Amino acid sequence: MPEIRHSVCALDCPDCCSLVVTVEDGRGTKLRGDPAHAVTRGFLCGKVAQYLEREYSPARLMFPQRRVGAKGEGRFERISWDEALDTIAGRLKAAAAEFGPEAVLPYSYAGTMGLLNGSGMDRRFFHRLGASRLDRTICSSAGGAGLTEALGLRYGTEPEQFRHSRLILAWGANILGTSVHLWPFIMEARRQGARFYTIDPRRNRTGAAADKHFFIHPGSDTALALAMMHVIVSENLHDADYVARYTEGFDVLRERVRPWTPGRAAELTGLAADEIVSLAREYATTRPAVIRLNYGLQRSERGAMAVRTIALLPALTGSWKDVGGGLQLSTSQAFQFNRAALERADLQQKALGREARMVNMSLLGQALTTLDHPPVKAVVVYNSNPAAIAPDQNAVLAGLQRDDLFTVVLEQFRNDTADYADILLPVTTFLEHTDIYLAYGHYYLQLARPALPAPGETKSNVEIFRLLAGRMGFDDPCFRDSEDDMIRALIDSPHPFLQGITLEELDRERSVRLRVPQPFQPFAAGGFGTANGKCHFRAETLDYTPPVESRHGDAALRQKYPLELISPKNDDSMNSTFGNRDAVDLQTATLHLNAGDAARRGIRTSDQVRAFNDRGSCVLIAHVDGTVRPGVSCAPAVRWGTRSPGKRNVNALTSQRLTDAGGGPTFYSCLVEVERIGD
Repeated sequence: MPEIRHSVCALDCPDCCSLVVTVEDGRGTKLRGDPAHAVTRGFLCGKVAQYLEREYSPARLMFPQRRVGAKGEGRFERISWDEALDTIAGRLKAAAAEFGPEAVLPYSYAGTMGLLNGSGMDRRFFHRLGASRLDRTICSSAGGAGLTEALGLRYGTEPEQFRHSRLILAWGANILGTSVHLWPFIMEARRQGARFYTIDPRRNRTGAAADKHFFIHPGSDTALALAMMHVIVSENLHDADYVARYTEGFDVLRERVRPWTPGRAAELTGLAADEIVSLAREYATTRPAVIRLNYGLQRSERGAMAVRTIALLPALTGSWKDVGGGLQLSTSQAFQFNRAALERADLQQKALGREARMVNMSLLGQALTTLDHPPVKAVVVYNSNPAAIAPDQNAVLAGLQRDDLFTVVLEQFRNDTADYADILLPVTTFLEHTDIYLAYGHYYLQLARPALPAPGETKSNVEIFRLLAGRMGFDDPCFRDSEDDMIRALIDSPHPFLQGITLEELDRERSVRLRVPQPFQPFAAGGFGTANGKCHFRAETLDYTPPVESRHGDAALRQKYPLELISPKNDDSMNSTFGNRDAVDLQTATLHLNAGDAARRGIRTSDQVRAFNDRGSCVLIAHVDGTVRPGVSCAPAVRWGTRSPGKRNVNALTSQRLTDAGGGPTFYSCLVEVERIGD
């Protein structure tokens, strides 16, 4: 008799879907979205709809292994858990004894969004060890910095309100590819007459479905936002009452945007001046108007400023007052957990008597090859695949290749990074362990219990780091905490948004809305995260300089490498998570070129091409189409290097240059040249 169980999708996505699992004889046979969940509403994206194939793939790692071949070769032998744990503990102790515990570096990100398996027992372990801390910047740190600078808080318009919007701007947001559960709300609004526009260097699936697409040059979003402000202010289209009541610095803003004419912005953005004027007028005069901002545009060298400037637009027009107005980038800060109790950063004092040094994960290539005092002698990788996803891939691989670097990888599959492991440990999927989940695209807190049994000898991250703590001799009581103990500590928060939410309620309801009003309009009457609750424009610091690697940046570099390369997430995978799928490999093996750029290089669709710059090269298959404008190329990411010629993907081309704030990577500020292979 089929049994229905429940879970939560742990993948790095704003939708954080509630799942229904059909189980027969202990085996999952069907996976679907929970129809009772306010955002999931009974359907799943194409990625997760196929997740049971991953769950039962014959390629799943099922037991611990030890490397027997050269690093990167991917040859291993089976060992026991006892041998694996003893080896790891012995090597970490030796590195700490000789070089100090900061010679150990954890490397993880959002391979799971579960808080226990993503930032729970693991953080306790590394804090107690005194290991280097990881600044987890690879995805959203620049955008987070920009949003916080603009609003003071990372709150946003909830998806349910989009149905009330009359103008929706998807700015750097491929909704159909990366947050598909927002789409039904947008379609509901469009059926009621709403207009839907996209702003992006590439016309992706979402852009193809828009009423209008604005082809903007990569990294020039700040210029467009400043010019929109110029039009809004000069034509008195701003909400004077909202600005007077709930903002500060409008007079300085008015002067600051005066020189940012549509004509000036047109030269920088590639948009026509009359397009910019029309967009600004329509945005300011349509109520409600909402912006769906996403993280793509903050992966430019000027990414934090871009997010900040765009996020100020709703305060200028007063659209925060409207149900269906405002802006959505992230809702994550509404989940005001007791992270101190979960992560136990205080344990560093026991190990070091101070905080450990911080290493920026976007500079992993530097960390593994040039960092000193102490050098990194051991790296423990989990919830990430840095050999594929980190910038400046050749530097990263050179570091991972070091004979004196001890590498541990916790993984479900043997991916690019796993091939460099000294010890490879098999871990559970989100369907197989307990965890608690926030969302960065809605306001529902969710709990998942195991829906399926863990196969083979797989263990959860929580259990692995608990066992390692024992092997290291850490006798602190927190390492004996159960998952339920950790959840109770996490939600024991005085913040009103978590008031009264208990583990028992989560077990009973599975999905619990934060204690926020419905509809939630965080800034309808001020309430910004500043001392006086007002939005501070701080216009004297608003500015735009083109990225170094852009058409308006370093002229000499552009002469050598004339194409701007962007590498947005492909539609059918989650970063590199599904890189083993053939359909995903096909997408991520593609380089989209404009017809004019291709013709000048003698390139046609299906030609094998080499994209290159001073940092490296990779081999891709050309697709000549109308999805990018002249001077722009696009390679959807992230391909597994193990499936590509030369074992390199697009990150062989990206740099370790950081964003203007937040220390984020600049994946989309990248200049290249492309040539047809054979020429």
